[in-house]
Amino acid sequence: MRLALVVALTVAALLAPPASRLFAVGVGAGAGLGEGAGAGDPASSPVGASGRRAADDAVPAIARTWPVGVRPRVLRGWEPPATVYGPGHRGVDLAAPPGTPVRAVADGRVSFAGRVAGKGVVSVELAGTGDPPLRTTYEPVRASVPRGTEVKAGEVIGTVEAGGSHCTAPCVHWGLLRGGAYLDPLSLLPPWLLHRGPSRLLPVLGVPLP
Repeated sequence: MRLALVVALTVAALLAPPASRLFAVGVGAGAGLGEGAGAGDPASSPVGASGRRAADDAVPAIARTWPVGVRPRVLRGWEPPATVYGPGHRGVDLAAPPGTPVRAVADGRVSFAGRVAGKGVVSVELAGTGDPPLRTTYEPVRASVPRGTEVKAGEVIGTVEAGGSHCTAPCVHWGLLRGGAYLDPLSLLPPWLLHRGPSRLLPVLGVPLP
């Protein structure tokens, strides 16, 4: 009885297909049945159809200033879409009335300054951020610098325009990309800048402020 069982198990093992073949068949069948997008499907790749990179894509905190104001109110944060045409928000909206100066958050070069779909847009490639470099975008902004201009952190690159905003209140839309991948622009801000409140005057020599 024991000998017959050993023989049966040996024959079954010899006739079974190799594990690699089973794995290949399973992957092919799963893709064919629509159980999930394959590795070649941009919607399931680390970047995704939206150009959205995986969460572990590090963004250096190299910003030295906010684009507008000291610490503007964030009207809407970054909401990466799941697919290229999916709903989401590919940047952050910062409260800023028309005419507010817009500044480069870090050193870089103006890669675009013009109009897109009727609204003013300025893009700045950030220095020393790899290949392709990180690129910040600002809109609606009337540019005060031409394309190709080298800018320093804090340098004014334009002013907020009165029209062209998608916000319910006056704002500037601030975006961050690496190639076609959208990233969270707030990641550029170091903690001391991200959480710093507006400047406050303090009493001098015990004299209370009026």
